[in-house]
Amino acid sequence: MVFFLYNKKVLKVFGKIIRIEKNNIYIKNETHKTDTTLMGCHVIFEEETRLVVGEITFIDEEIIKILLVGEIINHSFSSGVVRKPSGNGQIRIINKDELELIIGSNEIKKGYLLLGKSAIYDNFNVSVPLNDFFANHNAIIGNTGAGKSCGVARIIQNLFTGPKIPLHAHLVLFDAYGEYINAFNKIDKQNQIHIKKYTSKIEQQDEYLLKFPAYFLEADDLAILLAIKDAGSISILEKALKLVRIFKSENRIAKEYKNDIIAKCLLDILSSGNRPAQIRDQFMAILNSYYTDEINLDTIISQPGYYRTIRQCLRIDESGKISAITEVMEFLKEYTRLKIEDIPFIENIAYSLEDLYYALEFALISEGAMNSSETHDKNIFLKARLMNIINGNYKDIFNVDTYYMKDTFVRNMFEKEEGKVQLININLSDVDDAFAKILTKLYAKLFFQFTTSLKPRGSYSINILLEEAHRYVQNDTDTQIIGYNIFDRITKEGRKYGTLLTFITQRPSELSTTALSQCSNFLVFRIFHPKDLEIIRSISANVTEETIEKLKTVNPGSAFIFGVGIKLPILVKLELPDPTPESTSLDITNLWYEGEEK
Repeated sequence: MVFFLYNKKVLKVFGKIIRIEKNNIYIKNETHKTDTTLMGCHVIFEEETRLVVGEITFIDEEIIKILLVGEIINHSFSSGVVRKPSGNGQIRIINKDELELIIGSNEIKKGYLLLGKSAIYDNFNVSVPLNDFFANHNAIIGNTGAGKSCGVARIIQNLFTGPKIPLHAHLVLFDAYGEYINAFNKIDKQNQIHIKKYTSKIEQQDEYLLKFPAYFLEADDLAILLAIKDAGSISILEKALKLVRIFKSENRIAKEYKNDIIAKCLLDILSSGNRPAQIRDQFMAILNSYYTDEINLDTIISQPGYYRTIRQCLRIDESGKISAITEVMEFLKEYTRLKIEDIPFIENIAYSLEDLYYALEFALISEGAMNSSETHDKNIFLKARLMNIINGNYKDIFNVDTYYMKDTFVRNMFEKEEGKVQLININLSDVDDAFAKILTKLYAKLFFQFTTSLKPRGSYSINILLEEAHRYVQNDTDTQIIGYNIFDRITKEGRKYGTLLTFITQRPSELSTTALSQCSNFLVFRIFHPKDLEIIRSISANVTEETIEKLKTVNPGSAFIFGVGIKLPILVKLELPDPTPESTSLDITNLWYEGEEK
């Protein structure tokens, strides 16, 4: 570790410039000693109007190699060097005030977030302005066991135990494994801070059941929920959403529209030109499943001279024809006077997935699914997938009997009896990966819609932290099917409205390239995979080959931090959180030999 009081002594280390190669300067080592404590330290080349900043990347008995990283002009640091140092000025270790211009304030104060301690400069606190960190999208990267979970927990604990408590913060942590379920118990209910835990299966007294009302689902949400592969199916979903509101409205128009759909479908069958027996069977199949008080197999059709039910009218005579087909068609035409596009979209209606399934069936009928094998085969999976959800483990998530406006629902999530909630933990450990991906997208869109609807803009921020983000934020087919990827959209548009994302991942190469490219701050723990290292290398011009090599051997709990808040990559040691998340590595030795004598 380097002490700043050591500066005057180490001045004698730096001799004359031997050579300059690109951004590397080679300087004679005057002491002829290999002082490894200087590795990673920042050096100042004093010029007349500026200070050129470099980092020591190599030292032996003869040479000190320094990488030029930026300039300080008028007490402001900017990365990159316009002109190489002349070599006429003094060369020295950076001082505390200069270092703060690069890696933030050593003092823990209001408006700053403590990240940890510098691994190079003894007892130097590394903190970033809250605006630089939480007002931007971030990525926290590292292999399993590198300290990501502990780092995330420590950062959140630091946020809510600092010199000034952010009472109006709104953080949502999607907890993939339930690791953080107890990590914030010590800050809950202290200093007016409240934590709220949501789960799909309540196991503790202080947990809330995860809910997402079925009536919040829009056509693109349903497309994701039902995993459609063809954008053409969205029109069916749009019609189902309009129908479910009509059917649940208890308005006379609902009955009229059901009659209209059934009548039009039956008329299509009667005029199809198929064999009479086939027409009769299809006709009866529809009315056995879908009927109303006005149109059913026992409905009476009266004409001068006879009085028969629809069932009787479908009989085939001796000539092989449906003798009363004309009468049935004339009867049905009386009910075909509505157009769904002329019916206003009905708002403020609460409905369930079962209601939506019923409406979907009518939407398929309306599209001729029962009369067109091509349409039927193309869209029948929608019913099957929706029914699987209805009969599955996650049905209760969507069942909300009371109607809520979306903004009220979101605000209620951040409230409980004790007061305002600053941190929400959404435990996804009991949800399979495929459905967890759907839920993260649904909630991300809900939060984004909420913040974009507010006036004035940016008056309410929501920071979404995604553990195991590579599972959810991918280069998938959303853009081709629904026209956008919600995470890509938030990273591009969310910042100005107040929806911010933090990706926590061990595989940045599997993340959406668009989403990752929009991140402004990076905490990179130990990482090995060549593809992931290449991603880190391409993130910033300030990430050197030396930094990449160091990432392979960084100790657990330490990370290189750089971005808007930290202008140059710096190695930081994050303190262990208290309490720690349940993410400690497995102790195989004790597990395998439990109970045995040593």
